[in-house]
This record gives sequence, C-alpha cells and structure tokens, in this order.
Amino acid sequence: MWRSLVLRGTACLLHVVPRGSQRTDLLRGTYHLPHTVTRSLKSDAKSTVDFPLNPITVADIKQYLRSKEVPFHDGYSCLHAPSLFVEPSGEPGAVPTKDTYSLFIDKTTGQFLCKDTLAEGSWEDLQDCLEVMQKEGQAFLSSHVLLGYGETPEEQEERARELAEVHRFWSSSVPFSELADEEAQMVKSMFQITKITNATLKKFGVRFFKPTRSLVFPWFGGPSSALKGVKLLSAQTSATDPGAVEYTETTVPRSSSYHNLFGLPLVGRPDAEVVLTGSELDVLAVSQGAGLPAVALPRGNSRLPPSLLPYLEQFKRVTLWLGGDMRAWEASRIFSRKLGLRRCSLVRPGEDQPRPAQALALGKNLARVVKGAIPAVHKSIVSFRQLRDDVYGELANTEQVAGVKWSRFPELNRILKGHRKGELTVFTGPTGSGKTTFISEVALDLCMQGVNTLWGSFEINNVRLAKIMLTQFSMQRLEDNLERYDYWADQFEELPLYFMTFHGQQNIKTVLDTMQHAIYLYDINHVVIDNLQFMMGQENLSVDKFAVQDHIVGAFRKFATNSCCHVTLIIHPRKEEDDRELQTASIFGSAKASQEADNVLILQEKKLVTCPGRRSLQVSKNRFDGDVGIFPLDFLKASLTFSTPVKAKHKLRKVSKEEEEAAAAAAAGREEAVPPAKKAKAKAKPLKENTAKDPIAAATVAAAAASQRVEPDQSQAAGRRPALKRDG
Repeated sequence: MWRSLVLRGTACLLHVVPRGSQRTDLLRGTYHLPHTVTRSLKSDAKSTVDFPLNPITVADIKQYLRSKEVPFHDGYSCLHAPSLFVEPSGEPGAVPTKDTYSLFIDKTTGQFLCKDTLAEGSWEDLQDCLEVMQKEGQAFLSSHVLLGYGETPEEQEERARELAEVHRFWSSSVPFSELADEEAQMVKSMFQITKITNATLKKFGVRFFKPTRSLVFPWFGGPSSALKGVKLLSAQTSATDPGAVEYTETTVPRSSSYHNLFGLPLVGRPDAEVVLTGSELDVLAVSQGAGLPAVALPRGNSRLPPSLLPYLEQFKRVTLWLGGDMRAWEASRIFSRKLGLRRCSLVRPGEDQPRPAQALALGKNLARVVKGAIPAVHKSIVSFRQLRDDVYGELANTEQVAGVKWSRFPELNRILKGHRKGELTVFTGPTGSGKTTFISEVALDLCMQGVNTLWGSFEINNVRLAKIMLTQFSMQRLEDNLERYDYWADQFEELPLYFMTFHGQQNIKTVLDTMQHAIYLYDINHVVIDNLQFMMGQENLSVDKFAVQDHIVGAFRKFATNSCCHVTLIIHPRKEEDDRELQTASIFGSAKASQEADNVLILQEKKLVTCPGRRSLQVSKNRFDGDVGIFPLDFLKASLTFSTPVKAKHKLRKVSKEEEEAAAAAAAGREEAVPPAKKAKAKAKPLKENTAKDPIAAATVAAAAASQRVEPDQSQAAGRRPALKRDG
C-alpha cells in the first residue's frame, strides 16, 4: 500500500566488486566501485502500465471530500487539505488555516502525499483512511498504519546497504573549502564553472569526490532533513565538439528511486517564485547570478515525476529554464502542462539565452533573462509576430529540430533525419518478415538515448517481447551466457521503458486512456502499438471495418499531436503475391492511414531469396522534408538485430607464386613455411577500455587494474553501462 519517500529506495546502484570478492571500505582510501549490480527483486517494482479500473476525476475527488466534510482548496496541480496523519493543533473543532494544509491530492490521479510525515498512497487508500476515521471517531491516524505490509529482511538489508553507500560517498568527499586553491580552480575549469564561488558551493553543500574526479550533490529530505542520496557528476571533453563538455551522472540510490529536487531545502515558505532547471550546475548559476530560488529536476529534461508536484505548489510563478537546445524547449512546454500553464513562463533557448551555467560563464544578466521569459500559454495567435521566434528557433537549430538520431541505423538518419515528437509513423511488412523484431530494435535504440518509451504489444506477450529486446540490448544469446543475465538485466532495467499489460483484442478508448495515463506519470515520448488490427475486434461489428480503422487511425493522429508524443503504429498489409514488393497502397484498409501518417515505413522481404539482401527497409513517406528511399538490412539471428550492410569495394589483385606456396604450406600444417612478417602481424592487439565517460566505471577499472582481479570483457562491459549525458 503506502510507502514513504524514505522507504522508496530500491537497490544501490553502486555496489561491491564481483561476487565473492572482499571490498575495502571507502574510508580506508581504496575504492572498489562496481561494474556488476546484484540486488533482489522488489515486490512493488513496476515496469508495466495499468490503467486504473475506475479512473478518478477532480470533480469526483471534490464531491467525496465535501461529503466527508474535509476542507480543501484548489491548487495548481493538486488539491490542498489538512493532513489526516498529524494531530490537529488548537482547540477541538477549530478549522485549520490554509497555511497548515499539508496533504496534497493529485487532481489527475488522486495520489496523495503528506509533506509532514511523507505518508503517501492512492486515492482508494485515502478513502479507506477517511472511512476508518469516521467509523472509529478518530481525529487523526498514525502514519505507521499506512505501511500495508512490512519489508522483507532482504528489503531491509538492501535499504540499509544503499543508505550506508550514500554516507560513505558523502563522508569520503571533500568540501571545496578544504581543497587547495589551485586544485579547486582546476576542478572548476574542468566543469566550466569558474565563476561559481566557493560560497555558493558551500551554500548548496557541493563536494568533490577525488577517486572519480566527480562533483557530489547531496539530497537532503524528510521532516528531519536527513541525507537520503547523492548524485555524482563527471565531466569530459565532447568527442564531437572539442570546445564543449559532456556530463555523465550517477545517483545513489538508483535513478528510479532518486526523487530529489536539488536546492529545495534552501527555498523558504514565503518564496513565491522559483526557477526550474535541468541540472544542479544551473541551480548554482541561477542562485548566484540572479539571486532567485532555483531547483533542479532529478533526471534532467527527461521526466517530471508527479510525486514532486506537491513540493512546487507553493510557487505562484514557475520559470522553466531547462537548457539551451530544442529538446529542452520541448520539455519545458510539456512540463508546463503538469505544473499549470497560467503560472509558468518559459526561457526560449538561443545564442543570447543558453543554459544558466553557460550564461553565467559568458557574463549574461541572468535576472534579466528570467524576467524576460515568455508566458507558457497564449490566448490566441493572431499574426506571424507570435510565431516569429519559433520559426527562427527551428531555422537556427536544424539538427535538433530533426529529432533524436538512431545509433544503429545511420541510413534511417539519412532519410528521416531523426525521431521527432508529435508525429505518427505507420509501419508495415509481410507476415513473418520480422516487423515486431525490427521495430523493437528501432525503439530500443531510441530508448537507450533517453527517449521514454511505452510498448503496447497485443500480438505477443510482454515476456517474449522483453526477451527479444534484452537479447538485442546485450547483442548476444543470453541462453548460452546465463551467468551474465543478472548484469545485462540490471542495465536493461535502468532504461525508461514501460509496457502495457494488454494482450489480445482491446478497446481503442481503453488503450488511449492508458497512453494518456502513462504520459502523465512517466513523460512518455514514444508509444509503439503492435498492432492496429487487434483494436478493431472490440468495436461495433455492425459498422464497416474500414470506417472503424479510419476512426482508430484518426484517434492516434489526434493523440500524437495533442500530447506531443510520437506514435508508431504497426498495420498488417493486404495479401500480395510473394514475388511482388509492397507499396504504400498495400497497407490494409483505406488510404486514411497513409494520409494521416507523417512517416510510412515498409519492411520489404523477398520470400523466394535466401541469400543476404533478402530484407530491406523502404521509407515511402517523410512529411518532415520529403526525402524517401530504401536501404538493405541484414538480420543477425544470434542477437536478433538488424543492421545496414557495410558497403565495401573488393579489389582483385594478382597473387604471387611465393604467396601461393606459403598458403599451400600453411594448409598442409607446415607452420615453418609461413613468412615471419605475417606471424608478427597476427599478434593480438591490447584491449582498450572505454570507461572515460563513466565515473563509476572508471573508478572500477582503475581499482581492479591495481588488484588485477577484473577480467577484460567485464571491465569493457562496465564502460558500456547506459548513463544520461548532457551536452554542456
């Protein structure tokens, strides 16, 4: 049932070195940071999205509270009420003032949170509490009653272990005031925060962790303001832009349990304005440069968890300054819907208004930038004047406007240019050609780059789909490497990937409601529906099936536009001859599907061919810039992945008589006949470890290299662990 935020932690992301080995305590100066993660499964962990059986509305919530004579008042995203878990102060029967309302009820989901006791739960849980209080005549309930079930010994041990890790990192890090002036200046130069003063760093409690050369940002929370977590931030020069810096962050506890609003403890109750940023460095810049309260989202621009909304209710004005690129601008507009459009203002990215930390480094007037933020909502757009800045932003940031690039499909980048929000993609292909397998890799590629993804698989169950995606993620047959399953499963679990629990025929309204529910909770950017035919059986059978399909396609088109979310819709084609290629007109149903779609992708398959080049992907529609084309695909059965064949030119050359004799001698087993020069070229090259971009993996490899206990393939895998990166 209920869990307080203190008890919400799952496994510690930073763990010991391989199982069975002994670790050296952090306080002793030797740091064995992990490349493998071992943890027990949490009983309340969820990666699936269930739409509530009885969806609640704000009108229902208000009506119920009035029937129970519970006073409340409207907030921006929550209803405020007196807490049921705190003993009322003052005379019995006295009406509490609005300033003491510490129970927040989400208007969209009905979830509640008591800020005084950190008790939380669902709308049904709150109803149960009110019924118990009314039946037993109690004035309040103890928050301990809200623990619906006790923690298992494994969960208690796990929570204690991660809290111990937090305190070890915190006690082993060094305040900037204790660093030598030259060392402190070097660290600031590395993170491009030379204008941030030591006083500002001390004010926010920022420290430096020397073993991984990372900044440490604390998470203080709860009624006692206890230390609940830390975030480690490392910096390295960008591989694409030598003048820029890329940041890699790691949290303890793991990111799914890290709910910090960095900077919130320094915000006072009278403060009515706050600047919402995408990184902790930006909070430091806004506080020092503009003198305004500022907080940072725990996962940057990727998510605004609804559980954090109660902590932002006190502010009458929220300025969203999430970064200096188009992705930050899109996130600002989406988050402003959750926070309440009328109180939100947005800082438009541009050359004159980069992210706050960069603006401070360039000597910009941050207070003037915040004051000049534009309202998040317009009454109406009456002329080009309101669109002028938006048009300029798209022209000045063509690469970012094109969307997120695929890393596994460069040819798809060449044609489609990228994956963009608010678009509808229709994907089709012959039965048995591998549509689900291909689109799962396409979605996985984007998900690994931070695109929050929701899968609606009605044709195959979620277990089989997850197995396919995990195989594609690890690029190997895990059936043959079960000892590596825990490692890859832990990495896969960190991806922002969710699954609907539907299977088989479903009603379109239920599916759309679930998608909207997931967007609110998890800020979903990409929804995959496999496939449309499984939503047609639940509609009225007396209606023409083509009219039903048109209605469903139109509903997904409207959803993608209104929710600013990319929808990929798989549709089976009409029956065609085996020797004929599919066309846009081959999509089952009327022409509405191809008309409404922004992109049309066709997986072509030559069924009568068994050699390489059997499959290819055709982009037959691209509304973004009109480019279309086709490119071949190679299917690798071992990893269930598709890849674009490398185009190589094989040149013929004349073989000398000496080389023929040497080859014949080698084939006959006479090793002495092989030329010495070729023996030298056959020597194996040393394995390079790719751990520069991960502070935790870097420390792991460094410590393991000293003790010579880490295998090369494991250290290399540690460097490949997915981490959130942000360009500086």
